[in-house]
Amino acid sequence: MNTTAVIEARKVSQSFNQPGTSQPMVALQETSLDIRAGELMCFIGPSGCGKSTLLNIIAGLLVPTAGTVVVDGEQLSGRPIPKKIAMVFQENTLFPWNTIIENVGLGLKFQGVPKAEREDRAREALDAVGLSAFLNHYPGQLSGGMKQRAALARALSLDTPIILMDEPFGALDEQTRIVLGEDLSVLLGKTGKTIVFVTHSLGEAVFLADRVAVFTARPGTIKTIIDIDAPHPRSADFMTSPTFNELRNELFELLHEEIRKTMIEQSMAR
Repeated sequence: MNTTAVIEARKVSQSFNQPGTSQPMVALQETSLDIRAGELMCFIGPSGCGKSTLLNIIAGLLVPTAGTVVVDGEQLSGRPIPKKIAMVFQENTLFPWNTIIENVGLGLKFQGVPKAEREDRAREALDAVGLSAFLNHYPGQLSGGMKQRAALARALSLDTPIILMDEPFGALDEQTRIVLGEDLSVLLGKTGKTIVFVTHSLGEAVFLADRVAVFTARPGTIKTIIDIDAPHPRSADFMTSPTFNELRNELFELLHEEIRKTMIEQSMAR
């Protein structure tokens, strides 16, 4: 495993103004983290603990209230770094009036890539996610899982070393999530990209991650980091192994107290 840190977060905090009160809501508190080149790091924790907030800060979509983030040697200054980072959201954000290959090529178009080159790169990315037979289909003709494959292909086509994924399989059924997880594990093994993946699923975190960052209840910070010592690509058989179950149980124990704290806070806020 490459131990070089490609993303370095140092004492990152994020507060948001709350309507009707002068007291800010602290979402993330003095969080420090190194993410290694070529690894898949999962963020997991209770709702509202700052997982997506930290991801958006790394993406350059949010400026932290305090602290710094350095990506591949470049300190973030409040704007994205499109040549280094691509992002995949829970919603596939495909334009329904464009074909799949046109949707995948949009990011390249915005980057000024010539038409012939962006078509080649879009085809290559769609082939990598198993959608080469659906180039000229429209999003409305695809299943939810296929749409997420297309969204992943769009990120791959940009050829950035880092991909950030914010619960990309969260709206899908469990069987589809397992299949897409297998595909992502294969892609990680082939491409060596650095992937940061936010999830609420214990099983998904164990199946996909090289390391899992477990967040505390809000104000969120990293409680601990769990190593998943299993090579990529991983198959569905890994999910029935004793190692998988032991790691999943360990994550559950770490999260149980934090989820209870979140539930108590939400009940008191009503």
